[in-house]
Amino acid sequence: MNIFKDEAGQGAAEYILLFGGVIVIAIAALVIYRSYFTGSGLNSDDDLLNARASANKN
Repeated sequence: MNIFKDEAGQGAAEYILLFGGVIVIAIAALVIYRSYFTGSGLNSDDDLLNARASANKN
């Protein structure tokens, strides 16, 4: 039963899972932040100014 001890394809499968996870995270980030890229209602400049103002208060 040498078939259970053969690990030749294990490395390739791990790389596929790793790159698949990175791609899923990238797509999820693009979907979440899509409004910043399309300019529909949210303005990243205002958000940045608000964050800086909050940080400088303390």
